[in-house]
Amino acid sequence: MSEHRFFHIVAGTEPRRLAKCEHALAAIGAEGYVWLDFFNPAKEDLGVLVDALGLHPLSIDDCFDDEQIPKVDVLPTNTFILFNDWSYEGQQLAIDEVDFFLGKSFLVSVHRNDAGRRVIGPNIDNAVRLAWEDVRRGPDFLLHVILDCIVDDKFRALELVQEELDVVEESIIEDPTRFRPEVLLRLRRRLLGLRKSLFHERELLVRLCRRDSPFISEKAVYHYRDIYDHLSRFFEVAEISREMVSSHMEMYLSLVNNRMTLIANQTNRVMKRLTWVNTIFMPLTLLAGIGGMSEWSMMTGTENWRIAYPAFLLLMAALGAVNFYVLRLVDHRAEAAEDEPAAEPAPRDHAGRPRS
Repeated sequence: MSEHRFFHIVAGTEPRRLAKCEHALAAIGAEGYVWLDFFNPAKEDLGVLVDALGLHPLSIDDCFDDEQIPKVDVLPTNTFILFNDWSYEGQQLAIDEVDFFLGKSFLVSVHRNDAGRRVIGPNIDNAVRLAWEDVRRGPDFLLHVILDCIVDDKFRALELVQEELDVVEESIIEDPTRFRPEVLLRLRRRLLGLRKSLFHERELLVRLCRRDSPFISEKAVYHYRDIYDHLSRFFEVAEISREMVSSHMEMYLSLVNNRMTLIANQTNRVMKRLTWVNTIFMPLTLLAGIGGMSEWSMMTGTENWRIAYPAFLLLMAALGAVNFYVLRLVDHRAEAAEDEPAAEPAPRDHAGRPRS
């Protein structure tokens, strides 16, 4: 849905809203300046500005290209600025494009959003009213107020991303086995998008603060430097957040590896016990098989079974006890060898011979 607004701003009076774009274009050249705000426009809506305001057709095309990065183009009659606005709701990041055409006596703002959310909405309107004393000084001051509000929205989005990072860290520490690592990958992808936007916007503000645009006055440039400071700080926050994502992933992998190592150690202890049992009872099983055959009775005599079989059972018990103590002795020696520190190599001279 398209919704356009047009204002004629004159010092000493309240901004006057105009009904049509033609009325705003007719007011250019009179006292003050005009602000043309286009929301979800068609190309025909902006096409009339090419001749009226001297806007470049390629800049008009950039307003409808969603693959553009933040930039600034200094043209003879105006300065084209492409900026990004962020919104973070329901763990979903949306990066919207906002375009500005800054001239000597006009400011054109263009913003599009498929969700119907106005980037230049009530919050910016309130900021304009609060900063009316500055806004009436020229379109460069109005542009500063709008950019300042957009940058404040970036800070709120960054705060929400950081809060989600804190939740992720707590969930990893609480139970790494139930944590889904794709959450970190999604956060990393979002932070990469934010970093890309901030990097180009920071370079954009450098050019504006350098007064590459002749339509930004010396008095207004100090306000833009404040926006540059905010973007620089946000860029550092985005970098730190990206490092935190990498640290969380390393922590998750470390905890999972520790958990797997613990399970492996428990499995090794169980297998060790089973091996002991098997080693002790294997010879006893052999003896029990031999003792259960008729050859044993033939060897000892059928009349001696009262003595032969108890003696045979005692022999099996003794053999099992000997096996148990031998295995425990070997195990203790192995543990002692692991606990002993490694011996330091003997000192050698320059020729490599051991010293006496």
